[in-house]
Amino acid sequence: MTKAVMIQGTGSDVGKSLLVAGLCRAAANRGLSVAPFKPQNMSNNAAVTADGGEIGRAQALQALACRIAPHTDMNPVLLKPESETGAQVIVQGKRVGTQAARDFGKKKQSLIGPVLESFERLKAQYDLVLVEGAGSPAEINLRRGDIANMGFAEVAHVPVILTGDINKGGVIAQIVGTQAVLPPEDTAHIKAFIVNKFRGDVRLFDDGLSAIEAFTGWPSMGVVPWFFEACRLPAEDAPELGLGGDGKLKIAVPLLSRIANFDDFDPLASEPDVSLVMVPPGQPLPADATLVILPGSKSTIADLAFLRAQGWDIDLAAHIRRGGHVLGICGGYQMLGREIADPEGLEGAASAVAGLGLLDVVTVMRPEKRVQLTQAADRLTGAPVSGYEIHLGETTGADCGRGWLTIEGAAHGAASQNGRIRGCYLHGLFTSDRYRAAFLQGYDASSNLSYDADVDAILDALAAHLEEHLDIDQILEIAAQA
Repeated sequence: MTKAVMIQGTGSDVGKSLLVAGLCRAAANRGLSVAPFKPQNMSNNAAVTADGGEIGRAQALQALACRIAPHTDMNPVLLKPESETGAQVIVQGKRVGTQAARDFGKKKQSLIGPVLESFERLKAQYDLVLVEGAGSPAEINLRRGDIANMGFAEVAHVPVILTGDINKGGVIAQIVGTQAVLPPEDTAHIKAFIVNKFRGDVRLFDDGLSAIEAFTGWPSMGVVPWFFEACRLPAEDAPELGLGGDGKLKIAVPLLSRIANFDDFDPLASEPDVSLVMVPPGQPLPADATLVILPGSKSTIADLAFLRAQGWDIDLAAHIRRGGHVLGICGGYQMLGREIADPEGLEGAASAVAGLGLLDVVTVMRPEKRVQLTQAADRLTGAPVSGYEIHLGETTGADCGRGWLTIEGAAHGAASQNGRIRGCYLHGLFTSDRYRAAFLQGYDASSNLSYDADVDAILDALAAHLEEHLDIDQILEIAAQA
């Protein structure tokens, strides 16, 4: 029988995704065939799978940790927020529409069918399935119809290990309090707990572990010290502010309110010759930046208004007058054009707005969403690029005649006459080592980094870290109870 265990958390950002990734690699290193699974995720940082669908970026990293290709079954329900109250709903990789949060709360139980279908397919293929919860089961106001935490654990008969974050303080109350608010039928699924993100000598928390065990009756699987290299792995929930660095090439990225696929910039942040600055709202774009990159957005028209509200359009115009360069990726590419039209209201109210006017192109949003892995090449250097497209909208215009990438022999993207302003729909282009090196060389910067190899080495280090500090043998025994 396939083993399975679910890592739930006392709250958001307690390190569930990273623990699952590390356990995936540890299990794979032990010779097990293993797959990750997250029933429901909420993120605008999505990955594209070979079967042409979308899943959360964390599940793609976890698949890499398992040494397998990402698949839509690994994250059957993905919510991509488009506003404060609504999100695009992706089911088994495909967009099924947009729902208000209140409506989704009423209908989410109807998605348990696809969730269980995907889970059972993974169970049939692998020795072990490592399941990640979402948020916290202690949010008992969300328990009715739940498919993300205890609702899934109950119907799928999967044992749970609860994780608390000691770095935030109050970890004893986090874990004991979770037990206190859950009904007995839910606490029965919890078989053990983990204390994560400890700084210092873990032996100093021995009395704390004893207290939690005495209050809850659950055994400890260990205390995990802070894993400092985690910042070098692709993130899902929030881009790092002020990445800084002292590289000679300064690149600025404005943090849009609905920024999407911001892991595009992780490879650049790892480069010694690059100083990557994620600019928060309310701060100007740095005047000494050589390059400004406008990132992807889940709601392009709304984020264009947000960009203007920060005064970044004025900063961008000044940057260009100083001879600076601009690159737009996906939604950022659309913003660079003369107009963005959304006649069917696919990302909000139906509207057409003026773009930044920096490229002679226009974009029209279409209901057909383009989601695919893509092989391309730089037309100037010939450097290969492996990336992915994930967007609504079709962009046309005179500057598309200067497309600077080729995809299946055809030009892709657009560029201004002087070549200093460019845009494209291709995400993940900086992950390609040869292309990134050629790109940086154009700005008199160099690269000797193998990004994928670096990420793989960090996953091995994470697995070794967990092997040292967790009782993985006992975790696998718990998984055998599924």
